[in-house]
Amino acid sequence: MATTAPNSSLVLDKPHAPRRPAARRSNFELYAWLFMRLSGLALIVLVLGHLFIMNILDGGVHRINFAFVAGRWSSPFWQFWDLAMLWLAQLHGGNGLRTVINDYARKDTTRFWLKMLLYTSMVVIVGLGTLVIFTFDPNISR
Repeated sequence: MATTAPNSSLVLDKPHAPRRPAARRSNFELYAWLFMRLSGLALIVLVLGHLFIMNILDGGVHRINFAFVAGRWSSPFWQFWDLAMLWLAQLHGGNGLRTVINDYARKDTTRFWLKMLLYTSMVVIVGLGTLVIFTFDPNISR
């Protein structure tokens, strides 16, 4: 019950329910949101650079063959460029799909299995792509 003090300000009684300790929250969603913005900016540079080099520069797509890829991936710079593009695109898309699953999957078990399928596919694709980039042999015999 509220009481009035002599200086006519309102004073509230203490609540009867005990206070609960603050729930421990992680900042994962904040970091995921920030990652989406930063990875999106990096992907714009990486993808537009990739498209410009592959499709516009020096004759465009007509010059792309095994020798072109072998020459490109002989440089650590281009290996890192393509690796960064692969990892950022996969993590950016996976994070977006994780958010969609969280928003639209109604049952906890459905949400769990969809996310496990997503995470498994992400690991497989990133793993295989990384393996191909680093183990590519330009001297393969025909």
